[in-house]
Amino acid sequence: MIREVEHKDRRDIYEYVQDRGRVAYEAAREDLGFDPTQFGHHITILKRDGLLREEGGELVPGVEDDFGGGAEEEFAGEAVSFNIRPARQPDLSGLLGVIRDAVEDGNDVVAENIADILDEEQVLYQQGGVKSRVFFVATVNGDVIGWVNISHPELEKLSHTAELTVGVLPEYRRNGIGSHLLERGLEWAADEGYERIYNSVPSTNEEAIAFLEAHGWEEEATREGHYRIDGEYVDEVMMAVTL
Repeated sequence: MIREVEHKDRRDIYEYVQDRGRVAYEAAREDLGFDPTQFGHHITILKRDGLLREEGGELVPGVEDDFGGGAEEEFAGEAVSFNIRPARQPDLSGLLGVIRDAVEDGNDVVAENIADILDEEQVLYQQGGVKSRVFFVATVNGDVIGWVNISHPELEKLSHTAELTVGVLPEYRRNGIGSHLLERGLEWAADEGYERIYNSVPSTNEEAIAFLEAHGWEEEATREGHYRIDGEYVDEVMMAVTL
């Protein structure tokens, strides 16, 4: 999860940047009412602690390890080599493109909704409010080609559950990338104390259902006619796994 920042002024700056995802240095200073010397000192400390970064005169969240995502991992497959790591704010546009490409046929309504939210908010991570979210990405030569997202409700009675989406660009599938992404996401969720993870897909997405079943997930419930895809109503299949 996002780290606690004890110093009030630095916490205000940190939360201000987190809420916006990217903001001009001077605009942030003026909005928050700091003098240049004071603001510069706080930014230096926040950068030192890895909580913020400065890119081209703008402040962005230092998201590489904000949520305890761990280190980047390298995998060498027979057909392709790839890396998996916590997503970063600069990955936003690439991540959006991958999600939209992977779900363009309507096979993952939840992931499509996440893409819409990201596109509107332009902030990769969301902490607090009704629901929080984190991402890991798979990359090939630095380009995002897959993702796993864990969204978790900020409600005490649901604190043990989370929702997951996972996907890989079609041309990179069947290389074990999706399996490694799924494993990375579930490892993070288990470390954070989650006990039950869900994934909702249309019943027509037989490939996704088979993929999850092969990794130990089970069908928890079905809602008839829950999704409308290409003018037709299809069932929602709720898949779940216990950690």
